[in-house]
Amino acid sequence: MPAEAPAPYLSWNPVSDVSQILEYHFMVNAMLASGIVAVMAGLIGWMMVVRRQTFAGHTLAMMAFPGAAAAALLAVPAAWGYFAFCGGGALAIGRFAHGEQRSWRQESASIGAVQAAALAAGFLFVSLYGGVLGDLETLLFGSILGISDRQVLVLALLAVVVIALLAGMARPLLFSSVDPQVAGARGVPVGRIALAFLLLLGAAVAATSQVTGPLLVFALLVMPAATAQAITPRPALSLALTVLLALGVAWLGVGISYFSPYPASFFIATVAFTIYVLVRVPAAMTGRRVRGPSGHAGEPAPTGVIA
Repeated sequence: MPAEAPAPYLSWNPVSDVSQILEYHFMVNAMLASGIVAVMAGLIGWMMVVRRQTFAGHTLAMMAFPGAAAAALLAVPAAWGYFAFCGGGALAIGRFAHGEQRSWRQESASIGAVQAAALAAGFLFVSLYGGVLGDLETLLFGSILGISDRQVLVLALLAVVVIALLAGMARPLLFSSVDPQVAGARGVPVGRIALAFLLLLGAAVAATSQVTGPLLVFALLVMPAATAQAITPRPALSLALTVLLALGVAWLGVGISYFSPYPASFFIATVAFTIYVLVRVPAAMTGRRVRGPSGHAGEPAPTGVIA
C-alpha cells in the first residue's frame, strides 16, 4: 500500500514553505492565476476608485452571482455566465446611470436598481435549477485551487487585452475622471470613454470572480487601490503600489490557504483589509487632510489620497 503524502505544514523557513507550495502543479496554476488577476484588478481598481465608481464596481460584482447561477442552470462553465452578465451589467449601468444631465443621486439610484434586478435574477435562477447546487459555495466564493492550465491561459490573454485597452485610453480616461466638464469642452468623448471603462471593469470583475468569487471581488478591486492612494498622492507611484499590493495580497492569501482548511478567498480578503486598516487608522488618528484627484484640499475623498 503506497505511503500517504505528508500533510503540508507551515514552518519558520519561508523558502521551505514556498517550495512546498510550488511542489504541486495545481498550486502553481493557482499562483499564476491569482497573480494575473491581481495585476489586472489592481490597474482597473485604481482607476475605478479615482472615478468614484466603487458602487458601480460593487454592482458589477453582484452581476457575477446571477451569471454563475444562470451558467449552472444551462450546464455551461461558470465563466461564461460571469462575462455575459458582467458585460450586460456594464452596458445597463452605462445606459441608465450616466446620462449627461443626471445628478449623483440619480446615478446612484439607477445603479442600485440594476443591482437589485441582478440579485433577484440570481435567486430566480437558483430556484429554477431544481437540483441541489452542491458547488454553490464555489460559485459564490471562487475555487482558485481547482483552476486548470486552459483557464490560466485564458485569464492571461484576457488580462493582456484589458490592460492594452486601458493603456490606450489612459490619458483621456484620467482627464475625464478628474474634470469631465473641461474634458468634454476639449473634445474628449466622455460618455463613450465612460462606457468603455465600464466594459473593461466588467471584464476584470468577471475574471476576478473566478479567483475570489463574486462576493469577494472587492478584495482585489478596491482595497489595494484605496490603500495605495492613502499612502501617496502621486498617481504613478500609487498605481505601481496598487499592483504590488494586489500581487502581495493575492499570493499571500493563496499561500496561506495551502496550509489551512479555509478557502483562499477568505485569506485574500482578510489580508487586504488588514493592510488597509493598518494604513488608514494612523492617518485618521493624526487627522491629516485628504485631497481628491484634482489636488484641491477640503474636497470629499473620492480616492482616499492623503496630502
